[in-house]
Amino acid sequence: MLKKCKTLETFIVLKVSLTTFAPHMKDKIIQKATEMFITLGFKSVTMDDIARELGISKKTIYTHFKNKTELVHETTMNMFELISHGIDCICTLQKNPIEELYEIKKLVMVHLKNEKVSPQYQLQKYYPEIHEAMKAQHYRKMSECTLRNLKRGVEMGLYRENLDIDFVSRIYFIGVNGIKDEALFPSPRFSKVQLIEDYLEYHLRGIVTKEGLKTLNKFIKTTVHNA
Repeated sequence: MLKKCKTLETFIVLKVSLTTFAPHMKDKIIQKATEMFITLGFKSVTMDDIARELGISKKTIYTHFKNKTELVHETTMNMFELISHGIDCICTLQKNPIEELYEIKKLVMVHLKNEKVSPQYQLQKYYPEIHEAMKAQHYRKMSECTLRNLKRGVEMGLYRENLDIDFVSRIYFIGVNGIKDEALFPSPRFSKVQLIEDYLEYHLRGIVTKEGLKTLNKFIKTTVHNA
């Protein structure tokens, strides 16, 4: 069970501590496999590679996972739960809705920082059933979070009151997933981090009021300043 956390920084510390002090071998295998899959790709990493990195035999891995597909499933679900918990921590703070989205973006950036390949593309290509299951869970979680964010933004006068929030939440989900498409946005040409940054601004510019735009501009200036 993941602990409660009051800030994004607390969540990041929690993530690091879980990675560093995992008490069970199964957890250690999941954490090492997750790290390698994100960095090198689901296809490229073998069970031998994971065993070598952990200094254990491949037989030990098969004691906990009957095959690589099961390990891929466990690692993707584990990462989903970790990120979902981080998002819950941020949403619990009830920050300004625009700031909330930027905090969630920051969390995603932490997750993406070591990506050298496109994990989602490889997951979709080589493990389509796992990809579809993950996509369905991602939609449920993101829809729940986005609808709350939109409702609060409208109530606070930061988002336009005539928004069809159900429509906007679905379009936002499509866009967030669309920018991960390697065929449309190949990695050598498009930075994943910059795509997330640009798409968030694109999304918000379409829904904010004049008052909301003032808040948005503060975050855009801060991002440019820190670039």
